[in-house]
Amino acid sequence: MLKVSNLNIYYDHIHAVKDLSIEVEEGKIVCLIGANGAGKTTTLQSISGLLPIRSGEITFKDKSIIKSKPHLITHMGIAQVPEGRRIFTNLSVLDNLKLGSYAIKDSLQNKEKEIKRIYERFPILKERSNQRAGTLSGGEQQMLAIGRALMSRPKLLLLDEPSMGLSPIYVETIFEVIEDLIHEGVTILLVEQNANIALSISDYAYVLETGRIVKSGTSEDLMNDPDVKVAYLGA
Repeated sequence: MLKVSNLNIYYDHIHAVKDLSIEVEEGKIVCLIGANGAGKTTTLQSISGLLPIRSGEITFKDKSIIKSKPHLITHMGIAQVPEGRRIFTNLSVLDNLKLGSYAIKDSLQNKEKEIKRIYERFPILKERSNQRAGTLSGGEQQMLAIGRALMSRPKLLLLDEPSMGLSPIYVETIFEVIEDLIHEGVTILLVEQNANIALSISDYAYVLETGRIVKSGTSEDLMNDPDVKVAYLGA
């Protein structure tokens, strides 16, 4: 579904992502793990069209998207849940969800059906529908960020650090939702600093260090890799 080939990204003179190549098969969860500053978020933002690339190629369903604007990439079927959630804190929960479908040309009736589905997935959001989003707890805000992304009915969902700052009970809830989405036909590219969780639910994984892929393989193989155990799994 997604193929990134020899990607190079710079911030001024800093070479942030170096010849990075990854693939995401349809119907799979693929994760990127690595320390802060490894280039994980930069990679996701380049796929979403939010960052210019110096060289390389990104294809989605065999079509190049490197020159596509972010709203067109969303329209193609890619949505991102950004690190830190980035909800619109002064707007209501419902208005945040409505904004998630802004780039999608669809009837009001279909958009309302999508909101209903999200409320069924996250009942607490229905209870908080008219509440200002900035007053939600961290876990509720993460649910809202995921719900907002799902409003565009993506085929590929980019998740950036979904467990960051959440209590264990919310982390469990969020990752149950991630696994449910796979059964509903959504493919997922996951960036997650909690490598134990990421590897436990994903099919394939890449390890980034200072902008380079240093290891890749099935998630099961990487969980048993001695270097990965020491560096990322607390062994």
